Amino acid sequence: MSGGAAAPSTAITIGEPSADAAARAPAAPSAPPAPAQKARFAIFRRTKDGAGWKRGLAFFGFILRIFAFGAALTAAIVMGTTDETLPFFTHYYQFHAEFSDLPALLFFVVGNAIAAGHLVFSLPLSIITICRPQAVGPWLLLLISDTVMVALTAAAASAAAAIVALAHSGSEKANWVAICLRFDGFCQQISGAVVVSFVAVVLLMVLVVISALAMRKR
Repeated sequence: MSGGAAAPSTAITIGEPSADAAARAPAAPSAPPAPAQKARFAIFRRTKDGAGWKRGLAFFGFILRIFAFGAALTAAIVMGTTDETLPFFTHYYQFHAEFSDLPALLFFVVGNAIAAGHLVFSLPLSIITICRPQAVGPWLLLLISDTVMVALTAAAASAAAAIVALAHSGSEKANWVAICLRFDGFCQQISGAVVVSFVAVVLLMVLVVISALAMRKR
């Protein structure tokens, strides 16, 4: 047999793909962006254990505590600076009115000053209730101390209100004249201090209610 021409062989190259093939290859899909994490201490965020609404109460109570401090401090300062001297006087008497002349007004200043100090020192405890609304201890301390302050400020404001009413209208049966007929500036200042003090009493009562609600299990 005679040998024929050998058939051409096909060479297959095994190796890395060419640059053109790599360019034609589809790009790998990019990973989706990670969802943004929610704030850990969202104020009114709903949680299974009910901590969200308690944190909201704690934040609201913190704001009210600042306003109550301002009201109690303002009442104490306004009453403590009340002083008026009439421009006319006799050879033996000089007509002068000051808050310290009446024990009820002095008690008013002391009571509101104590309440203002309590509200300042209770702010860190109020911050703890915002961070840990489920903790019962801070809420209980705030409930007890705020209740005591409600009683103190209410007693001080009521005693001063009685003096203010007597100064404005006097008492015919006791033969006490209305000093506001002469000491107009003095009466206006102590009246304003009593009104502001009652505002502090109302805010403290709201704080007591907030603490009582937050101590509920649900």
